[in-house]
Amino acid sequence: MMNSIRLKTLAGGLLVATSLAQASTADDAYIAGYAAAALKHDLKLDLPALVVKDGVITLPAANLSDSERTAASKTLSEIPGVNAVKIAEISEPQARVAGDGKAVTSVDSLVMPTGLLPAGHLFKPLLADPRWAHFSAAYRNYQSHNFDGRDIASVSFGETIPFYRANFGHSTAQWETGIQAGVFSDFNLGASSSDLVNTDFIASLYSSVRAGQFSAFGRLYHQSSHLGDEFLLRKLDTKFERVNLSYEGVDLKLSYELPYGVRIYGGGAGLFHREPAALKKWSAQYGIEFRSPWRLDFAAMRPIIAADIKNYEENNWSTDISARAGVEFDNSKVLGRKLQLMIEYFNGYTPSGQFYKDKVEYVGLGAHYHF
Repeated sequence: MMNSIRLKTLAGGLLVATSLAQASTADDAYIAGYAAAALKHDLKLDLPALVVKDGVITLPAANLSDSERTAASKTLSEIPGVNAVKIAEISEPQARVAGDGKAVTSVDSLVMPTGLLPAGHLFKPLLADPRWAHFSAAYRNYQSHNFDGRDIASVSFGETIPFYRANFGHSTAQWETGIQAGVFSDFNLGASSSDLVNTDFIASLYSSVRAGQFSAFGRLYHQSSHLGDEFLLRKLDTKFERVNLSYEGVDLKLSYELPYGVRIYGGGAGLFHREPAALKKWSAQYGIEFRSPWRLDFAAMRPIIAADIKNYEENNWSTDISARAGVEFDNSKVLGRKLQLMIEYFNGYTPSGQFYKDKVEYVGLGAHYHF
């Protein structure tokens, strides 16, 4: 009986996966035909070999003028179901290969849908930043003894939500604005009730721009930090001193995408309201990422690796390094999600707010969702 149920469950899962794959293929084929017809009718451009993969159109732009690229990308991005337009500096035969995700080594420009509540982001999420707002769950084993416990579960809830996106004039450069918010919590798995140790709340208004391979992200943000009740009860008979940590600030990050899936970024931040008042203002952040341009189609999976480095004036500009490596599943037809499974390493002053004066080291394994 149990074997029969398991077989039926497996068969059902395979049927759903097959149906999703068939729906994705059908949708992409429809978009490809629609896009070719739209370009021919509206712009008199004959590009019958347009490739569409998971709603992303690859536009071969090797033989197009700048004005034709701008007009074509705008027309294509307005087609229902299109997630993005990739402007590739390649010919039509090369575009067919690039659309299969097997030989993408050049740097491409992306043009995203515009208007209210658009899909996607102009500034890609930072893969290794411990405080980038997204949904995640991770197990971390602390090598140091100055955090509350060695075995810690860390979860986060949040997202970057664009409210409005538009082009700069008649160019392919774009801007967007929206909100970014996240909650980050640590739980001590070694305590009798897996005590909540610390929770950080971050909320911000942001604006970002993208032009070709360059993108920028600026925000006005608030962060506050709070301790868990069980943790405080356990610390009543100790000399632990709670800090009322709360501050507002502004930051700016600049990013550039190189060939072969490499991305570099850097920026800085300053605080204009601080509690405690003695908290120092300035910080810097920079890093490097690799998203493999080659995807394993059987699982819609690609390798990723990243390192994020931060320096705070508060800690005499010492280096905090966060490194992560793993795989990303990026079938955008499955609710538009990207799932990442990554091992991680951190060494530096902890990002968990109440313990910001403590230097820690940990290794871990986490699952991360990006919408």
